Amino acid sequence: MWVRPPIAFLAIALACISAAPLKAQAIPADPLASPMWNDLAGVLLKGGPIGFDDRVIVAFPDIAENQHAFPVTIDARKLGDVRRILLFADLNPIPVAIDFAPGKASAYLSIRIKLDQRTPVRVAVQTADGAWHVNGGWIDAAGGGCSAPPVSRVKGDWSDHLGEIRGLAIADGDAARLRLTLRHPMDTGLVDNISLYHLETLAIERDGATVGAMRLEASVAEDPALTLMVPGRIGDMLTIAARDTNGRTFHGKLMVTAAPAHMAAR
Repeated sequence: MWVRPPIAFLAIALACISAAPLKAQAIPADPLASPMWNDLAGVLLKGGPIGFDDRVIVAFPDIAENQHAFPVTIDARKLGDVRRILLFADLNPIPVAIDFAPGKASAYLSIRIKLDQRTPVRVAVQTADGAWHVNGGWIDAAGGGCSAPPVSRVKGDWSDHLGEIRGLAIADGDAARLRLTLRHPMDTGLVDNISLYHLETLAIERDGATVGAMRLEASVAEDPALTLMVPGRIGDMLTIAARDTNGRTFHGKLMVTAAPAHMAAR
């Protein structure tokens, strides 16, 4: 049976609530002067203070020659204990591309994304203390990267290769440079008569334990191609496990190998 609390109790409870108002997160002024910065930062970058930091290296071309597959390389290894890496484009209809939890992997990632117009492309890195370290820049793009059908849809052969995984893992001391390509149309849902359909999660495992995991959004380019640095020595077996928004799962295994002779000689 529900019992009405005494009025005195309600008064004390309300007083406690009003005495401890929620503190709004401070969002620093944007050096890129993006119209979407405050909104995106307020939604995406919760949990700690936000600052702009040149130690987050974000490498990309100045101009998007192909807005359907724009390469971005992220290197946040100078920050130490990294918990999350967010890659997003402010003015894309689907801003976030990747939410990467490195775990035991290095805070390093190379990937290709779609750009729908001229936009800032940013990386936000959260360290163990909860702080967000942000860097990025404006990119000139012709547009249409998110609102045009993928090549495989035009060809009509996408289902013949759905979920195929190709990769190479090359040992570099106690780490392995892992290069992956997964066949998937990565449909944004912004093209007439083509529903939203994309890879949703990707995890890398070694010895049954996850060493790095990420969430992917439809703004990642068709047939996602990634480069990561994960723990692994020659002979170790890495397992790749992915799932898409239709619930299909894809798995593959790669053995860490020595660098080919022409690479080792460099």
